[in-house]
Amino acid sequence: MDVFEKCLNFTKADEVKAMGYYPYFHAIQESEGPEVLIHGRKFIMAGSNNYLGLTSHPKVKEAAINAINKYGTSCSGSRYLTGTIELHEELEAKLAKFLGYEDCLLFSTGFQTSLGVIATLSQRGDYLVLDKENHACIVSGAVLAKGGMSDFVRYKHNDMKDLERVLKSLPESAGKLIVTDGVFSVTGEIVNLPGLNEIAKKYNARILVDDAHATGVIGNSGRGTADFFGLTKETDLTMGTFSKTFSSLGGFVAGPERVINFLKHQSPALIFSASPTPASVAAALASLEILEQEPELVTRLIENSEYVRKGLISAGLNVIPCQTAIVPVVVGDMMKAFEFWKRLFEEGIYVNVFIPPGVPPEMSMMRTSYMATHQKHHLDKVIEVFTSVGKELDLLNNH
Repeated sequence: MDVFEKCLNFTKADEVKAMGYYPYFHAIQESEGPEVLIHGRKFIMAGSNNYLGLTSHPKVKEAAINAINKYGTSCSGSRYLTGTIELHEELEAKLAKFLGYEDCLLFSTGFQTSLGVIATLSQRGDYLVLDKENHACIVSGAVLAKGGMSDFVRYKHNDMKDLERVLKSLPESAGKLIVTDGVFSVTGEIVNLPGLNEIAKKYNARILVDDAHATGVIGNSGRGTADFFGLTKETDLTMGTFSKTFSSLGGFVAGPERVINFLKHQSPALIFSASPTPASVAAALASLEILEQEPELVTRLIENSEYVRKGLISAGLNVIPCQTAIVPVVVGDMMKAFEFWKRLFEEGIYVNVFIPPGVPPEMSMMRTSYMATHQKHHLDKVIEVFTSVGKELDLLNNH
């Protein structure tokens, strides 16, 4: 059989395009944060992970430009060899201090961070223990580790009783690493870290929290999930990305110096990849400095998200409750979700539609997210359009 046959037979996307519902790969022509230009039209952006709105901040853009002028456009090598510049080390030191850890290590993307940390720490005879709703990057890291003869098991989403059941079934002598999202990327829910920590200690397991959607969003001044619960010292490792609140590209893991040192010298994802570019690191560094100087951005972000969440719930839409920047509106049927998305798009609101297998069957949803820089008129427009479209599609529970 030709390996390309599956490609030739893949027509789902073409079918959705033909129906006029295709919600993916729409090129943004200009971006001003809360508003973007697509196909020559202005849209309110209610689907970006630019949570603090820093991608167009003058200090961030200036830092990226200055880094290019000083270092050029690429480091042209891996961190292990010729690809380390002073900016990498400066960001690692400042981020470790900000998060409350001994040390920190940068990777070139958030996805790569997950692969590089999970597959390197989990080796023959070890077990990875994953929440069933963890992000795809965590699952990919676990699959890669399985190729190295470690194994992984999963527990029911945020279910501490099931986590204990799983840990209890594993060999007492085996190494165990529990990996979980801090803020789950689809629903915006926060992990039950106090319960998880208590069970981890009982079964001698280590904890790795992925704070991609938590850093800069929850915790004191945006210090993330561990800080949110006052459990930084009990949380062994935190990893995250620069593509959300840090308005850049790249990833990091923070934890004990000895663990970071091991990853530096053992992680193939780090050793055999080109290092983060000067502009990317400088932008993330400037964003971190702004976050430290202006913690009110985090407060404003949560206030904006809560304003929309309450408005949509009040309108009768099926909103998954949480305390973060993500506001998911469950539609249910996949085709109705595509129709909902299209009507929002026609009305100038840009959001993300999540369908199976990204979400469970009958849980297709509009995954909306907000920024500290959204103004009240943006948020009111989102609520107004969601309500009118929800009514049109008979999705309002109280009508």
